[in-house]
Amino acid sequence: MGIYGQDWASYQSSSPDTSGLAFAFVKVTEGLSYINPKWVAQRDHAKANGLVWGAYHYPHMANDPRAEADYFLRQVAWQPGDIIVLDWEGYDDANVNVPKSRQLAYRDAWLAYVKDQMPGHPVGMYCNLDYWLNVDRTSNYGDFLWIATAGRPAGQPGIKSPWLFHQYSDNGVDRDYCHLASRDELRTWALSFQPHPPTQPKPAPRFTEDDMLAYFTVPATTAFDLPVEPAGTLDAPQGGARNGPLWLCLAPQGSDAQVALTYHHEGGTWDAPVMAFPLTVAGSKFVHRLPDGALIDKVRIQSSVPLVGYLTGRRVA
Repeated sequence: MGIYGQDWASYQSSSPDTSGLAFAFVKVTEGLSYINPKWVAQRDHAKANGLVWGAYHYPHMANDPRAEADYFLRQVAWQPGDIIVLDWEGYDDANVNVPKSRQLAYRDAWLAYVKDQMPGHPVGMYCNLDYWLNVDRTSNYGDFLWIATAGRPAGQPGIKSPWLFHQYSDNGVDRDYCHLASRDELRTWALSFQPHPPTQPKPAPRFTEDDMLAYFTVPATTAFDLPVEPAGTLDAPQGGARNGPLWLCLAPQGSDAQVALTYHHEGGTWDAPVMAFPLTVAGSKFVHRLPDGALIDKVRIQSSVPLVGYLTGRRVA
């Protein structure tokens, strides 16, 4: 289990062999004046071959860490999923006489500043075993640790601290291992630092005033089937244009009536009559709310005398 990668500097080709690789780290800058002349070609080659890509900066730790970070960051047109690394080691002339306490302070300041500037990217640290055991005092590696213990088996760096990448060989080219299961898992991890747009609260439904949706007459002693839309609620509208509550309104003509209502479902079945009731000429109109959420596509009205009626409901504004 795990995936393999390499890290490249100007010593490598502009287009190294990517066979069997899932990721590549490329040196971009050093100090305040050096830029790897091949880094753009190396980055483009890595990405063209589907590799997860990261960039690293080699410090001159007597300098201001923010100035060096700015110099590094402005070289790259950063893309989502790009990984950012501080190569924290100092055996060269620019660093060997810098006190270890200063090197430690540089590391912490650089990581904090770059993370503040680039919160949508993983910002971590590369170091070797000597620096991790003898120079480090706070176990601060930012978002991830890339540990170098050349000569140990891949994935066995021999440290207790959690790590993500292991540089296990520097023979000819620096070879690296990541304990994640796949390139896609690494890419998903790198992209997980991107900010997610805030979830917009769902606006409360807005409805117009009641609308008369249909006007009809019901003949006496004849089954009259009235097409309707499924009725919704104010909080959960549904049913096409008539997507709020629906009311059926009826009034008898000429004399009192006996009325029965039956529902037909979209599945093709009729219920038993849902209600039977008298309507009087002297009384007010009868108002019946259709069931919320029921998939009713017809209402059958049967009356002993002619009726006039209408459907009324709410429409989304």
